Order: sequence, then structure tokens, then C-alpha cells
Amino acid sequence: MKRNKIALSGLALLGIGGLVLAGCSSDTGGSGEETPSEGSSTAVITTNGSEPQYGLIGSMTGETGGGKIVTSIYAGLVAYDAEGAVVNDAAEEITVDSPTHLTVKLREGTTFTNGEEVTADNFTKAWNEGAKLSNGHYGSYFFEDIEGYSAEEDSELTGLEIVDDYTFTITLNKPASDFAQRLGYSAYYPLPDVAFEDLEAFAQSPIGNGPYMLDGEDAWQHDVRIDLVTNPDYDGPRVAQNGGLDIVFYATQDAAYADLQGGVLDVLDAIPDSAFETYETDLDGRTVNQPAAIFQSLTIPEWYEHFATDEEGRLRKAAISHAINREEITDVVFSGTRTPANDFTSPVIDGWSDSVPGSEVLEYDPELAQELWAQADEISPWEGEFTIAYNADGGHQTWVDATANSISNVLGITAVGDPYPDFATLLDARDASTVGPYRAGWQADYPGLYNFLAPLYASTAGGNDGKYNNPEFDALLAEGISATDPDEANAKFQEAQTVLFTDLPAIPLWYSNVTGGWAEGVENVVFGWDSVPIYTDITKAE
Repeated sequence: MKRNKIALSGLALLGIGGLVLAGCSSDTGGSGEETPSEGSSTAVITTNGSEPQYGLIGSMTGETGGGKIVTSIYAGLVAYDAEGAVVNDAAEEITVDSPTHLTVKLREGTTFTNGEEVTADNFTKAWNEGAKLSNGHYGSYFFEDIEGYSAEEDSELTGLEIVDDYTFTITLNKPASDFAQRLGYSAYYPLPDVAFEDLEAFAQSPIGNGPYMLDGEDAWQHDVRIDLVTNPDYDGPRVAQNGGLDIVFYATQDAAYADLQGGVLDVLDAIPDSAFETYETDLDGRTVNQPAAIFQSLTIPEWYEHFATDEEGRLRKAAISHAINREEITDVVFSGTRTPANDFTSPVIDGWSDSVPGSEVLEYDPELAQELWAQADEISPWEGEFTIAYNADGGHQTWVDATANSISNVLGITAVGDPYPDFATLLDARDASTVGPYRAGWQADYPGLYNFLAPLYASTAGGNDGKYNNPEFDALLAEGISATDPDEANAKFQEAQTVLFTDLPAIPLWYSNVTGGWAEGVENVVFGWDSVPIYTDITKAE
């Protein structure tokens, strides 16, 4: 299904008063469609993935490899259906009492796979662990709007108060207009009591409450695969219609595509660029090419010499941006499966605009690029190579080489790709500040403009990996998220993007379509708003 804008039923959460989120009965699939009737409910589905960077705890996970797994083995308060609409999962109802106060009522009788009942305590303790500074969890910034949060020292989330076993309240330190909509993201997942005995050990063999669970102690074979089986006690909106999910960590997308064609792999969520010209014919009716909430950029970190956010750095980043021929690369390399970016978000998100002031810096203009680069050289001459780091296991080499060639040809410098063997290795180098410019992508956590901006560029955000810091940008974000009117909020987010276009902490490249496919005999394949297949709905003949 193609769509121009995501159905944001979750925006109803912004209303004040007794609000009950739309539930989803246990006899429906995750997309809200009728239960699939074709295929086998016991067949295990195989799909592609990548080795998680961290352990399998929601607040520790900030990349797609781990995200695909934690979303499968945990259930949060709410979930998102294929269109991005919010449905209740562990929650019975969420009431927005005021712009800074919410009341959460859990469904009674839901359990973790060790038999422990899911209570309010499991959420509040997990959130406190995720927010605690010394734990260093990647998703800690998702709790920054809750009273008691601190980015400077260990603190308790005093805004969380347990009313009874199945009820707790959330008090925010400032209005956050989309907070209730965020609660389907993995940072807000609960944890069983055993997790708090040794969180690091638990993360290697987690116990969840979602539609799937690990298939035994050896289910996670690091750098190879992870095998999941269905959780027979899960009765939320994502009940699995199959017998399990095996996620294989491929070294290259080409290897995964070969296995898909050979019937070894059931579902692939990223067709390699080498197959863009042929995949629709190769797979004959078993493909998807639809917009998704994915944004791709070239991040130039603050520690990269000559590219800090100062006069020289701004000139050089603008020159690099004007030197990239996005139209040609998306047409030739990606065969129309990408769209040149007009902003820092995604056109499938409500409030998106293709005419944010400052976006002209994304236009291909060789003469202007050369002029800006020369102005920067007058401040401090450039020497050496301009590198673009990428993970070699993700099918990025062709477009990185094309981008580097575009930069080289326009600016007369040497720009080259800098491959890392896998995604985890690249992330480790990025986190250690030992890498130069690197390819970056953002797959939305929830369907909102704020989610593309705050996690990546706010000065205290856990996803601000390039160490960007601009108080003006932070202030505009705060104004936007505090606005109760969606149009007013989005207007502030667009102003914040204008600041980004001046500083260019990341250079927008293109928006991604999800281009995927499935094997013969596999049925009921739907790709969601965030490009991830609705795995629980998929069936296949045995």
C-alpha cells in the first residue's frame, strides 16, 4: 500500500480528559486486519537482520538490528499498527489528564514468559533504570520530560507514581504534546524483577512479554543469528500467526538476496542496490516499494578537523552539500527507490514540508560549491582526504562511492569511502569519536516530526552522535514540543530545521522507500510505516 501521510490516530491523545486508546482484540494481526487464514500457524519465518550493538533491553537499543528483536520480544503500553496508528498493548487505557499529567491503567493478567505478572512496578522500575545516568543507556533521553530526570547525575524519576498494581501516573516537567504517542517506543518497555538482579547478564538472555520469546539459552548466536518462538501467553494486538521468527545476521545484503531467491530466506526488508533493476522481475509479484519513515544523511561530527560548527565548518559543509548530485544518484544508483531530501524528516509524517527556509543548501550547484570551499580555504587551507565511513554489510558501497565521486569531481579534492566490516564496528568507532564523516540513517521511533529532530540534534540527546550543540535549535524544539496546537508545534519544528540548514550537523541526502521482497509460498506480508515487516502476520506453507 502506498500512502502520502501516516494516519496519526495517536494525536487524539493530546486531548485532555478521560481518553481510552483504541484497543485491538487478540484475534487480529498487528496491522488491524482480519486474522490471516492462509499458510501455516506453526511454520517459522526467516528474515534478515544484523548483530545488535548492545544487549536486548529496550532502553539500551538505538539501532535497527537490536530494535527488530526487542520489538518482537517485549510489549509496551501501546503499539503501532502498519499505518502508524496507536493501539493499546499492555495498557488498558491511557488518560491525558492535563498537558503535564497522564494516568496509565494496565490490563490485568498479562505476564512475562517466566510467569511473572506485568504490573505498574515493572514499568516504573524499568524506566528509572533506563533514565539513570550511570547506566549509560542509549535511550535515556526518552525520559528527559519526566519529573526528576537528570542528564548530569543519577536521579529518580519522581514523576512516576504507582497508584496500585495496575495503575501509575506520569508527571512531566514541561508540556510534551506527543508524549503519549511516544509510549510504543522500545525505551518504554517493562522489565521483569529478575532483570534488576544483573541487568547486563539479563540483556544477553532476556525475558519479555511480547509476541515472541527466545528459543532457549543458545537462541542468540552472536554475529550469526537469533531464533525466536511464539509466546503462547501473549494476548495483545500482535498475536503471532506463525510458529516463530529466525533472524539471520548477513554479512552483505547480496548474500541475503541470494538466499531469498533460493528459498532459504522468507522475507527481506532491504533489496541490495545490485538488484534494483531486476528484483521486481526476479520475485514476480512478491515485492514492495513504498514510502517509509526513513531519512538518510551524511553526518560530519564536530570533532572532524575543519568541519566544526564555526564559520569555516559551515562553509565547508554547505560546499559538500552543493557538490552532491542527489537527483543523479537516486536515479542511477537507487533506480528510483530513494527520493532526494528536502528536509531533515520524512514526507510520510504529518506536518512535513518541502519548502523549509534554508533548504536551498541541498540543491546541486557545482559553481557555488567551489566558491564556498575556496572561502573556507581562505580561513584554513584543506589538506588530505575527505572520507565517508559506512558499514560494508549494509549494501552502501555503491552509493557512497558515487557520492564521494560527486564531491571529488566538483571540489577537486580526494573524497573516498571508508568501509567498516559491519554495523556494530562502525557504531563503536562513532561512539569512540574515532571516525570522520559517516553515513547515517534514522528510522523513526514513532510517527512525529519531533522524533526526527530531538533525538539526533538536541544538545543532550542520546542519538546526537556527532556532538552538535546549538542553544537556538534547542529552544525552538522546546517551544514546539510544548505547543498544544499541532500546527503551531510543527511550525516551530520547521523553524528549528532552518537552524539545522545553517549549521548542517548532518547533510540530508534522501528519503528511503522500503524495498523488500518475500519467497514463494510466503503470505500476508505487510511492511509498516517504519519499513519493518509486520512479522506476526506472516505465514507460509510448510
